[in-house]
Amino acid sequence: MLILLPPSETKTGRSRGRSADPARLSFPELAATRAEVAAALSLISAEPDAPERLGVSANLRADIAHNTRLASAPAVPVADLYTGVLYDALDLASLDSAARRRANRWIVVVSALFGAVRPTDKVPPYRLSMSVNLGELGPLAALWRAPLAIVLPIAAGRGAIVDCRSSTYAAAWVPQGDLAARWVQIRVPGATHMAKHTRGLVARHLCESGVDARTPKALERVVAQRFETTLARPVRPGQPWILDTSVR
Repeated sequence: MLILLPPSETKTGRSRGRSADPARLSFPELAATRAEVAAALSLISAEPDAPERLGVSANLRADIAHNTRLASAPAVPVADLYTGVLYDALDLASLDSAARRRANRWIVVVSALFGAVRPTDKVPPYRLSMSVNLGELGPLAALWRAPLAIVLPIAAGRGAIVDCRSSTYAAAWVPQGDLAARWVQIRVPGATHMAKHTRGLVARHLCESGVDARTPKALERVVAQRFETTLARPVRPGQPWILDTSVR
């Protein structure tokens, strides 16, 4: 199974520790694109108009400054780096050892800077959205599309693709061909806050259940153990199944 998560804007840093080793990150096939994005981001973040170009408030200059220290800043495990509503609900730190091992295998965070990372990867804090256009590199979602199409189908294996990404990050990779038949978007009625919270709970439940669902219907059976669910077939070939999910 492959559980796709978006990153969060809020991140936890460290004041001490070793910097990231790019050679040790998951999906080494992404190394060249990661280096290109990091170099362009560092240059843009040092400019006076960086907030405007990165699409963030001028009050976030301290966050933007992280982008100029990517090679030297202390690295943080992805499991600890991302914070916020979804990651609070997922609460990786409190999983038992078996569920944590499954999370390390099944969860992949789609990142504007790193493309795709697993919970055990160690990376520095940064500020970058997949919606950003990085000058000569162009829109990041388009830049990452081809590299992610190489690694994520392999990561999916024969299991279901559980898509908890926001639309901004979903644009960076769309499962194609046979993969689309196993692609399930988790849709949550209501406000954005509740959607993030529920998706975090769904990801946690899947890791705790230990069932490596192979089909959309098998996935629904697992999710329905804890949530109210309705599974809808794709409207057209190549589109995802939709699993409407709400907390009981």
